[in-house]
Amino acid sequence: MTLRSWVQTFAGGTFSTSMAKLNARHPWSHNDYFHSWILANLPEPCTVALDVGCGRGGLAAALSPHVDRVIGNDVDETMRLEASRRCAGLPNVTITGGPWVDGNEDLDLVTMVAVLHHLDVADALAHVCRRLRSAGRFLAVGLAPPTTARDYAWDVASIVTNPVIGYVTHPWPSKEGAPTHLSVPVRDPTLPFDQLRRLLDQLMPGAILQHRLGFRHTIEWTKP
Repeated sequence: MTLRSWVQTFAGGTFSTSMAKLNARHPWSHNDYFHSWILANLPEPCTVALDVGCGRGGLAAALSPHVDRVIGNDVDETMRLEASRRCAGLPNVTITGGPWVDGNEDLDLVTMVAVLHHLDVADALAHVCRRLRSAGRFLAVGLAPPTTARDYAWDVASIVTNPVIGYVTHPWPSKEGAPTHLSVPVRDPTLPFDQLRRLLDQLMPGAILQHRLGFRHTIEWTKP
């Protein structure tokens, strides 16, 4: 049981309900929040970028002004349709389906936001290594189940700061019953942070893996 589940189950119905109501009144996307981190760490030059698991196309659209050509890939047809609508006015953005690993074009940038835990992690990292050109960059935002004291400390920090970040990014309370965004495919992460660290050491030596608020971590790696 994760700390978040424990809080919801055992820490008291009043506290849990109050936090849920507060977060609902000031919602924020834990994934979209990191788009600015990705934009701040783009390689130079950045001619071709691939966003794996592009979802509704938010990151692909954000990359558009900074990259000559952006490829958004998603296995989910509904997500591809949403992304195509989102990026319809952006001629340098292409939304595709099918296996992203099949391409042979060298890439300057590969991004994944809350995607890596949906994949065979070792296999996906190996394909990223293959597809990036020399000096190309891998930027990922991911999730991992907490297993160590450090992991749980970051979970506590995320629980405490979640409503604060929500208030800062979404200061006006949402109305009850307001329409919600289209749901996205969800899968719980299973690979712990420390195991991911070991995989990165093997496959992407020098990769920077960091805990982040919002129950996330980031990976930054530049191919030699």
